Amino acid sequence: MKQEYFVVVLAHSLRGRLRRVHIPHTAVYAVLGLALLGCFSAFGFVASYARMAFKVANYNALKNEADALRARYQNLQKVVSETNTQMASLQLYAKEVSVAYGIKQKLEGPSDITTEGKLVPTFAESLKEYNYLQSADKLSLSNRRSRHFSEIGGVKILPSLWPVEGRLMSGFAQRTDPFSGEGAFHKGVDITAPTGTSVRTTADGVVIQAEMVAGGYGRLVIVDHGNGVHTYYAHLSKILVHAGQELRRGDLVGQVGSTGRTTAPHLHYEVRVGGTPMNPSRYLANSTIFRQAPKDIPFQ
Repeated sequence: MKQEYFVVVLAHSLRGRLRRVHIPHTAVYAVLGLALLGCFSAFGFVASYARMAFKVANYNALKNEADALRARYQNLQKVVSETNTQMASLQLYAKEVSVAYGIKQKLEGPSDITTEGKLVPTFAESLKEYNYLQSADKLSLSNRRSRHFSEIGGVKILPSLWPVEGRLMSGFAQRTDPFSGEGAFHKGVDITAPTGTSVRTTADGVVIQAEMVAGGYGRLVIVDHGNGVHTYYAHLSKILVHAGQELRRGDLVGQVGSTGRTTAPHLHYEVRVGGTPMNPSRYLANSTIFRQAPKDIPFQ
């Protein structure tokens, strides 16, 4: 059987010779098929590249949006932290005012004995009376301590001592939360030290709280130094003082631990003035490590 083919005639421009070229049909069809396949491949490559570029553009847009939301979240956290600090300060003032008002009411008493009702108090009334007297006693100690500091001219009432021998691990203000990885406001400083290391009060004062508290502080000791100055000692493994106890600068308050919300043994140390957290570094900068010395100002 004779094979079908195309004839291509070529003519020389100078000599005028003609030349015939025979091209089989199968070769032409093969070339057309390859060309068509190449077009499909090129189209697929361009479409894949366009799809990948679209996904990259979407990813970059989402990443920028996530960064913006993260920054906004950190700003909101800072605002919430500052608001909580102000609320805590207002609650403290409200508590002091309410306790002082309660003392006045207790001293004045009712105008008519007939308003007293039953003469024998119930168990619930007795318990309420006990709690009231306990809070009034704490307020009285705090007020007495503040007057005492005023009388002695403020000697040793400002924090001027490192509370523990250790290395400063985390500073005051904004930082990355070790648990959530997000930005958070740090109200104090963290000083790393081995578990059991002695923790000492940084100024003369009276203990107003010494207990295990809910939340992140763990075992916590709060010392009132008068004039609205308070120091916080948190994450303790052991508490060595009790509420109402008077302290001299350098007296033991507890031992370093890892109670509460913490990843390693350290002391969380805060200085608050009027209920507002202050940067403890300004007090630690010129402070010294505790050295035993004889007492020179006895308590009254």
